[in-house]
Amino acid sequence: MSTKSKIEICANSVESAVKAQEGGAYRVELCAGIPEGGTTPSFGDIRMARQLLQETKLHVIIRPRGGDFLYNHLEQEIMLHDIKVARQLGADGVVFGCLTSEGNVDMPAMKKLMNAVGDMNVTFHRAFDMCRDPKEALEQIIELGCTRILTSGQEATAVQGIPLLKELVEQADGRIIIMPGCGVNPNNILQIAEETGACEFHFSGRSSYESGMIYRNPKVSMGGTVKIEEYQKDVTNPEIVKEAVSVLKQKDEKEEALEKKNKESRSKSKKKKMDDDDDELD
Repeated sequence: MSTKSKIEICANSVESAVKAQEGGAYRVELCAGIPEGGTTPSFGDIRMARQLLQETKLHVIIRPRGGDFLYNHLEQEIMLHDIKVARQLGADGVVFGCLTSEGNVDMPAMKKLMNAVGDMNVTFHRAFDMCRDPKEALEQIIELGCTRILTSGQEATAVQGIPLLKELVEQADGRIIIMPGCGVNPNNILQIAEETGACEFHFSGRSSYESGMIYRNPKVSMGGTVKIEEYQKDVTNPEIVKEAVSVLKQKDEKEEALEKKNKESRSKSKKKKMDDDDDELD
């Protein structure tokens, strides 16, 4: 498994996905319904993102609604159809997770969905952070054949979750990727990387932009009782992505240089030992 650092951007739109690519992101997770924690994007979103992402991999979240991750039969059938659509449209991977009412990984539901993914990568998303026993869940998710787990270490932010994230990386031992997410940014990504040993990271990198609407009706809100900034547009900022990519690139280069130096040192020590052994034989 490659240890080269990679950044995944949580893209709330096709526009954000394109901006993530511009910033050098390795992969995007395309989502709708960000205020709900991310829901399945539309057919049109997936198709356009696939068309425009030539350098950046495309993963699609499969989540029929906000709220918990306890899905009934109807919701599971919807997820199956959405996985098939993502596969047909050329997505590189899908992102989902199902739990039982007791907070365990729903193995029957997950196996049913895994059977539909074909050759796509699968990320078990932050449903993991709602699991009763994260270490047991990790083993079950490995058994299912998922490629990675997106997690904040069961805390409000990945920085707060560093202790558990480190334990999960150690337990995974290269069998699955542990990808820290939630509150990750260019200012803390190096700390998270160094203290957990993780090599993939998930964040949004969005900036807010004022709406182009001139006429605005202050009496009406499309969010109902939920306050949504309707005259504000949040889009991934490529400069934020570039900054995080740069931080990780410097880290990788330092580690590669150190490894090269250590390798040369080991080689010299081995040669010296062989020469000493030859001298003794003489």
